[in-house]
Amino acid sequence: MIGIKQFLEKGKRSYSIVKANIHRAIIFTIGYILSPLTWWNDAFVNIPLSYVIASILAFFLGNEMFPLLFSLSYLFTNILGFALMHISVTTKIKYTAKKLIVDIVAALLYTLAICYLSYIGVIKPFL
Repeated sequence: MIGIKQFLEKGKRSYSIVKANIHRAIIFTIGYILSPLTWWNDAFVNIPLSYVIASILAFFLGNEMFPLLFSLSYLFTNILGFALMHISVTTKIKYTAKKLIVDIVAALLYTLAICYLSYIGVIKPFL
């Protein structure tokens, strides 16, 4: 027979495990939304977010800096997405240096494509 004290302690442990899993799931979801792993990510999340960030920074640093700021913002959002996914699963799955390099290379390739679009004038600042 389990006593009240043991029952309460077991409940606290279960609650903290559930709470930790919920936090990990939220962090993973945000990372997944920011990462370039979905077909809709660029159109609805990273490009608009990078555009806003770069436009705000270009307002202070000059519009001629927009292509660079846009590219760096885009790269940052992609890498942040991968990093958040990594952080959320570090206790469950070992994340190797090789996997990190693959993630960074993938983010860089996406970023190069966006840099090209920005360079040829397809993407321009709104300010």
